[in-house]
Amino acid sequence: MSTTTDSLADRLRAGREMAGLSQGQVAALLKLHRPAVSEIEAGRRKVSAEELARLAEIYGVTAEWLLGKSHQTEDPMVELAARELSKLGRDDLDRVMGLLKTLRRSKGDDK
Repeated sequence: MSTTTDSLADRLRAGREMAGLSQGQVAALLKLHRPAVSEIEAGRRKVSAEELARLAEIYGVTAEWLLGKSHQTEDPMVELAARELSKLGRDDLDRVMGLLKTLRRSKGDDK
């Protein structure tokens, strides 16, 4: 399998996870069967231009990012964390920030 296919498959999976969607939910939105989404994410099924554009829209990313031609986000986990943090209330967000400060201090990074 080519690196480009692996990269696209990995980014499609990461995009779905960042959007907080299951393969079944994506399949329903694309009017596909769930195994088709699994095959796409495994790099065993090609994605049409129309599907790629729709997946970018569903995931809230650009097609260029999915194709690995843009660095819309350096790390998909950071994007996922940011999305999850945006759902928290002020009190919970303050608690998370306190936890982050504690983690940084425990690693010797007192910035």
